[in-house]
Amino acid sequence: MDTVAAVFYALVCGGVAASVPTIQSRIGRIVAGAVTGVIASVILPYIRSLLA
Repeated sequence: MDTVAAVFYALVCGGVAASVPTIQSRIGRIVAGAVTGVIASVILPYIRSLLA
């Protein structure tokens, strides 16, 4: 697993999620975005290998 990619995706998705109004808590939005980013960074290499 690429730690740099995981941290990058977590920060980007956390920042994006901070502006989503459906989750009331700003911390909740950041956590949801960070989790989404980590999942995306874990799944991305598998998707790349399937397409290669």
